Amino acid sequence: MNVNNELTQLVSDSLIGPLVFMIICMTLYIFIGLLLYNYIFSWVPEILVKLVGGGGLLLLLIVLSSRYDEVKSLVSGYSSMQMIIAFFVFIVLIGVISGLIARNSKTKTKSTKRATSRRSTSSKTSSSPTAKIHRKEIRTDEEILQSSFEELTGAEFERLLALYFRDQGYNVQEVGIGGNDGGVDLVITDQRGEKTAVQAKCYAEHNKIGVSVVRELAAAKRNHDCILSLLVTTSDLTAPAKEEAYQFKVEYWHGGILEHKLKAWGEWQPSNNKRKVKAAPQSSFSEEIKAARSQAAASKETCTCGAEMVLRKSRDGKQFYGCSTFPKCRVTRSV
Repeated sequence: MNVNNELTQLVSDSLIGPLVFMIICMTLYIFIGLLLYNYIFSWVPEILVKLVGGGGLLLLLIVLSSRYDEVKSLVSGYSSMQMIIAFFVFIVLIGVISGLIARNSKTKTKSTKRATSRRSTSSKTSSSPTAKIHRKEIRTDEEILQSSFEELTGAEFERLLALYFRDQGYNVQEVGIGGNDGGVDLVITDQRGEKTAVQAKCYAEHNKIGVSVVRELAAAKRNHDCILSLLVTTSDLTAPAKEEAYQFKVEYWHGGILEHKLKAWGEWQPSNNKRKVKAAPQSSFSEEIKAARSQAAASKETCTCGAEMVLRKSRDGKQFYGCSTFPKCRVTRSV
């Protein structure tokens, strides 16, 4: 009876121990494979992962079976009960690790959702009142086409260039109208499909473009898949900025070139309201003389000498007709 018990115990140890060890190895293989797929190779198609994973698992089972004696000698120092306990401990350990990983991934997902919701909320807020207010400040195209450079805001200057390039046959994308342009205001595409990044700077004549603007445009054109870059300004570039533009192959239009192109275009016709305001007003005295002469001509008042009579004022403020040849003729008449 004791011999049978010992034989049964020996058989169970020789079978259960290696079998549990093989199950532990395959479980560890599956666990590591899932970790690699979820965190590193998530871009791989799922069907390919199943094929590779299943093939690897089958290969592992074949290798362990072919080396059964080595596996048996490896676990020979442990009883079947110890191997079973080790298997359950291993399963619990994997479960704990999986739970911690899942918890961290959920925390990251929640933080990502919160960040996304905050961004969407901020974008909605910025796109509702403030953006609308900013767009209201931009005048109509007709008003922009009748305004000089000094009368244009930065956004209106960008709009003027968009109108110009669109009329020249370009496909114009206004990427920086009234916002943070990141170095590019317009993306224009010609009929051949070549894209050009345009940066617009509406500056006063004394305020010249520096090196930083040229470098910003040269780097930002790549964000819009542009081959060429163009810097348009109402002023000019500094000498270092011109050298930088030549080095980075950035084409630029200064104020003179820009004004020539817009005038040749014909649609841009700035008004001369400012010049009219600056014109020196005529004196009230000369205006009164003209009015008096027109009144005298209308009334056909003539002097005895044959000259016209004009309306004058005395020192007391009383009006009277006097000869237009005064002081040669001093004839006067009451009104």
